Amino acid sequence: MHIRDAANSHVLAPVPETSVSVEKSGDAIASAPHAVAITGHVSNLTLYPPHPRPPVRWPLLSGAVPPLASAFQDRTEVRDQIDQARAGHTTVVLAQVLAGGGGVGKSQLAAAYAHQALADGLELVVWADASETEQVIARYAHAAHCVQLPSVLAGRGAEADARAFLQWLATCQRSWLVVLDDITDPEGMQPWWPPPSFDGRGRVLATTRRQDALLSGGGRAVVDIDTYTAEEADTYLRERLRVAHAEHLLDSHATGLAKALGYLPLALAHAAAYMANEDVSCADYLRRFHHSTARLSELLPPHADTEGYGRQVAAALMLCLDVAQACEPVGLATPTLRLAAMLDPAGHPRSLWASEAATRYLSAHRASSPSTNRSDTVSPAEAQAALRLLHRYGLLTDEAQAGPRAVRLHALTARAVREYTPADELPDIVKTAADALTELWRKGDPGYRDEEAVLRTNVDSLDAYAGDLLWKVEGHHILRWAGRSLTGYGLATASLPYWQRLTANSERLLGRAHPHTLDARRELAVAYFHVNRSTKAFALLQEDFRHHEGVLVQARPNALQKSSSMTTALLEDTLAVRERLLGHEDPATRRCRLQLALAQHASMALEATPGGKGPPQATRKPPSAVRRLQRWWGELTS
Repeated sequence: MHIRDAANSHVLAPVPETSVSVEKSGDAIASAPHAVAITGHVSNLTLYPPHPRPPVRWPLLSGAVPPLASAFQDRTEVRDQIDQARAGHTTVVLAQVLAGGGGVGKSQLAAAYAHQALADGLELVVWADASETEQVIARYAHAAHCVQLPSVLAGRGAEADARAFLQWLATCQRSWLVVLDDITDPEGMQPWWPPPSFDGRGRVLATTRRQDALLSGGGRAVVDIDTYTAEEADTYLRERLRVAHAEHLLDSHATGLAKALGYLPLALAHAAAYMANEDVSCADYLRRFHHSTARLSELLPPHADTEGYGRQVAAALMLCLDVAQACEPVGLATPTLRLAAMLDPAGHPRSLWASEAATRYLSAHRASSPSTNRSDTVSPAEAQAALRLLHRYGLLTDEAQAGPRAVRLHALTARAVREYTPADELPDIVKTAADALTELWRKGDPGYRDEEAVLRTNVDSLDAYAGDLLWKVEGHHILRWAGRSLTGYGLATASLPYWQRLTANSERLLGRAHPHTLDARRELAVAYFHVNRSTKAFALLQEDFRHHEGVLVQARPNALQKSSSMTTALLEDTLAVRERLLGHEDPATRRCRLQLALAQHASMALEATPGGKGPPQATRKPPSAVRRLQRWWGELTS
């Protein structure tokens, strides 16, 4: 509901189902420190019922299905294997797991099935980025809202909504397809595989680079996806150049070119884009490719190719990037791609490139040339033009229809870019990515769950690629934002290990008593409360009391003390009312105790400031937060 003060025209408390208008209200006044304000008056109280939700319009799509590449190969033999894996299991939902190395076209095959399902009128298609389990949960929760499950209106959180959606899939009489793209944690995915469909109208497709035996359990069939055959590679190259009106570039070296690229679909895509844009024949491209491969060996050791096909992709990438750097907007292709490579391969918002951080970075790293002035500030329009340039050369995908995942970069291409990036440039790139994501987070709509989930995956990717460097450039604040987003979205199961990792890293890098570490430990305690481990939460908070004695709050301690005392007083009043009306053991009372304890726990640092008042530390009595938490903790453990 929304409680609205009509006189002041601002929302007092948001709850989306109903709205309440309060008009001509009088102030309520409490006359004692712990008194409850119950006077005052309200002249008009109007309750507005929720707007009726429009009926669900089938068919439905939840998630962004990637577009099919130019000259996409249907790969009949591979699709026959996938279809045969399903044919003998019509009474249950048998998940077909497409497993293979990077760049072999797994996601494109899955996308082909999704597009075909939509064209055939399948009633529900869900496309989920499965690189992180919490993103699957978020996608299921979104789908639950799309199909208007009654249980989602209770506001129980994403995990509860996701479980409700899986239960609905098992019993609904509608046709559906769920695609889980790029599973990286098979064990974590175990509770989130869609259940058997009672009438066989449901289907699951998954893609992964993992080869775990766990993937073949639970009624799932693993289909190995390899590179193109020689015939498929030849067909792709010919069709791709035909679509680009560049058939004249084909010559007797086409077969050798495909072989040199390892018949890898991703590398062939880079090569075809280069040839079409630069009007280069197969023979000429093959010569340049071999030169680029030799140059790559000078820059990167051979053992850097952890994917098995990475060097073909890296060599093709270098060719494209060299020529793109010289195209308009001149000098922006390389810095743009390096920044994109630090983000989530599954996609990030276009608006990131209009951020102050991104344009400042591009301005500073734009390669100088006779036609550009290095001091010129890069505009958001130029940054967007750089994206379109990279899109034209097949180095990334820029598709506005994909919403918050509009800009995507293949994981194998991104890895090659990161390996090719000089180490001394990494700190600036990492800081730019952190600052740009911070700008998006601050400007974002708190109710837009899809974009918030996308920002979380981009923070996670940046954290994984940058490691400790993210902390060294003071970008680790976004890790705490992402963690609070997990907790606030109802992803309690995911938030606990997240805060455990973040706390451990903060203790290692900043120190046990650092204010940021204490903040992280407080959030970890909240996560323990969310998963009903109150004893552990109270013990964690109690361990930190002694560390707060040495914390110095530098900025405006008097103002902070005033704000803290007001918050504490308000919570004390609220707790007194709840204890009197609801009782000491009511969940609402317990939650209020927790909020009060955390507020007092946070304010303890202020008592230790040089400007703080009170007796010397040696004679000071234990803070009320300590005594109160000790008492509650004892009650819980007794």
